[in-house]
Amino acid sequence: MQSNVHTFYADAVLFDMDGTLTDSIAAVEAAWGKVAKDIGQDPTYVIAATHGKRAVDNLAQFKPEIKSHEMDAEVQKFEESILFFADAYRLHGSGVVDCSPAFSTALLSPVSSGETTPELSVSPPGSLPSSRASSFVALGSRRPSFASRLTGMLGMTTLPEATIYDARRSDGLIREEDEDVLTFEPDAKKHCLEAWQTEAASVDRAVHILPGVRKMMDSIPEVVPPPPFRKTKRNVIDWSRTAFGCMTRVGIVPPRVTITADDKRLKAGKPAPDPFLLAARELGFSASNCVVFEDSPSGIRAGLASGATVIAVCTSHERKHIEHIGAHFVVDNMESVSCEPCEDGRLKFTVCL
Repeated sequence: MQSNVHTFYADAVLFDMDGTLTDSIAAVEAAWGKVAKDIGQDPTYVIAATHGKRAVDNLAQFKPEIKSHEMDAEVQKFEESILFFADAYRLHGSGVVDCSPAFSTALLSPVSSGETTPELSVSPPGSLPSSRASSFVALGSRRPSFASRLTGMLGMTTLPEATIYDARRSDGLIREEDEDVLTFEPDAKKHCLEAWQTEAASVDRAVHILPGVRKMMDSIPEVVPPPPFRKTKRNVIDWSRTAFGCMTRVGIVPPRVTITADDKRLKAGKPAPDPFLLAARELGFSASNCVVFEDSPSGIRAGLASGATVIAVCTSHERKHIEHIGAHFVVDNMESVSCEPCEDGRLKFTVCL
């Protein structure tokens, strides 16, 4: 049993956020699933292709029509949609469209991945169990009506066919050959968004803190990094607007020293080592003397490329999908790892395999 206990030392810790510290996978997959439906691609493929990569890189891949000067706004809108999916079940009930001002205002807007989702306030940690169910309900094999298929592309419930019409036809009836020129009445847009909100509120996609995370973060002492940074925890998190929202929802105080996924200093995202190299430099340490906690294949590869000691956690991927990538240690979650500060300033890590 003792042979399964390993000890090593490091100067600092670099955490990935989503899937490593918090479980927001259901909300993230719902947001990417909606993007997939909007562009007419298979959600399963898009979701699998986006794991562990920056939103900016994923949007550039799947929505190449986005201009460079529009990308920051598109990333912001996408990240807002993640938090919307995360909060919808708890704030608005299962399958119920709320009539609050945020929802009412949004009902007047067209439905697309380019539209901003209803703004929701940062809320306290939730207590509902995480749902790992599919983000979208699968459609049956029977060919549905065009109106149903249109709604299915958004992952929603069926819309009344009478709300969609062909403006060229005096009778207003929908014909399959006219699908490319359909015009929407204002009510159709409203029904579309109502249906989308109903679907979002019907599944629990709340954010949750992962096992062992709070104890691990509390065990890391404070350190004074190089100027111009103030006294802070000896760790850095790769975070963005979504990360800040997820951490505050589970009671984690975001560190003062952070690296955002869309940091302009990054020439490349994971699996390139750039995020971890920059994080270590900002803390005043060499990446080779840091330990990286990661959950995704691309993140593990980025940590290894930076020279850090990598601990892979099986919190978002099955062990068989990450154990052969090269991580120094593979554990179920952070409960298998402990951290203890040493008198010489280093951190002592003990890993139980």
